[in-house]
Amino acid sequence: MSLSIRIERQGGTEVMQLVEEKVGAPGAGQLRVRHRAIGLNFIDIYHRSGVYKVSLPGGLGSEAAGVVTAVGPGVSGFAAGDRIAYAGGPLGAYSEERLLPAVNAVKLPDGVSEESAAALMLKGMTAWYLLHLSFPVRPGDTVLVHAAAGGVGSILVPWAKHLGAVVIGTAGSPDKAEAARQAGCDHVIPYREQDFAAEVRRLTEGRGVDVVYDSVGKDTFAGSLDSLRRRGTLVSFGNASGKVPPFEPVLLAEKGSLFLTRPRLADYTATREELDTAAGGLFQALSRGVIKADIGQRYPLREVARAHAELEARKTRGASLLLP
Repeated sequence: MSLSIRIERQGGTEVMQLVEEKVGAPGAGQLRVRHRAIGLNFIDIYHRSGVYKVSLPGGLGSEAAGVVTAVGPGVSGFAAGDRIAYAGGPLGAYSEERLLPAVNAVKLPDGVSEESAAALMLKGMTAWYLLHLSFPVRPGDTVLVHAAAGGVGSILVPWAKHLGAVVIGTAGSPDKAEAARQAGCDHVIPYREQDFAAEVRRLTEGRGVDVVYDSVGKDTFAGSLDSLRRRGTLVSFGNASGKVPPFEPVLLAEKGSLFLTRPRLADYTATREELDTAAGGLFQALSRGVIKADIGQRYPLREVARAHAELEARKTRGASLLLP
C-alpha cells in the first residue's frame, strides 16, 4: 500500500486527505515509481484552492524524484532500478509510490541527488525556459526578478548573472532581501517599503529594465509594466498574490509598445526533445555550479497541510520538499 494525498473538492488545507492506496502493475507506456523526494510548488496551492481547475477526486503534486520499480509494456529507455525525476504530467506526486507516464520522466545523471532533482525540476526547467526562450537574456541586459528569494527567483537570479545580466530583485522582508543579495542580485528593493517601479527607474537612470520576471501577479502587475523600457517584455508566470485583473491591450502601447507573455512549462516541454533539452540545460547548470538546490524546508508527507500553509503565507525560503 502507498500513502497518498487526495482531494475530493477544492478549498483550504483541510481538503487534503491522507489515504492508503494500492499501486498496481504499470500499464502500457507507464512506469511504477517509488518516490524519494517530492517537490512543493505554489502551483500546488492553485490546484488545491481552485485557482486552477483539476479533475476531482484526484491527487496533488506534479514534481518528484525516485526509483523505477517496474516498467510497463511498450516502454523503452527505462528499466527497474533507474533513478528518475519528473515535473508535469498527471497530478499525483504527493504519494509514496505511483504510476507515471514514461514520457514525463527523465533519467537522473550521476551526481544529481533525488532531493536536488525534486527541488529543481519544475522550478529549474521553468527558469531555463524563462531565461532562454520566453525572453533570451543577453550580456548587458538588465532584468527585474520579483520574489528574488523564492523558489524560482533564487534560481533565476544566479542564472541571469551567469548570462551576463544586471539583476534587480524585489523581496518582502529583510531576511529575504539578504538571501536575494546572496543569490547574486546587484540591487534589492524592499517592495513593501518602496515604490519598486520608481526605484527601478532611479537605478536604471530612467530607462527601465529589459525584462520583468513576475511570479507575484495582481499586486505587482501595474508596477512591472511601469518598470520596463520602451519595447520591454513582461513575463508573467505566476499568481502568488492573485490573478491579474482584466485590462485593455492598448495599455501596452501607451506604456511604450510593451510585450506581455504568460507562459507555462508544459508548452515548453511538450515533446520528448523539448523535455530532454530543458532537463539537460538544468542538469548542466547544476553540475557546473551555476545554480544549486537551495532547499530551505523539508516536511514529512503527513504534514502537507503545514507545508501548504507556510508556503501560502510566504514563510518559506528557497525550495521546499515533502519526504515520503
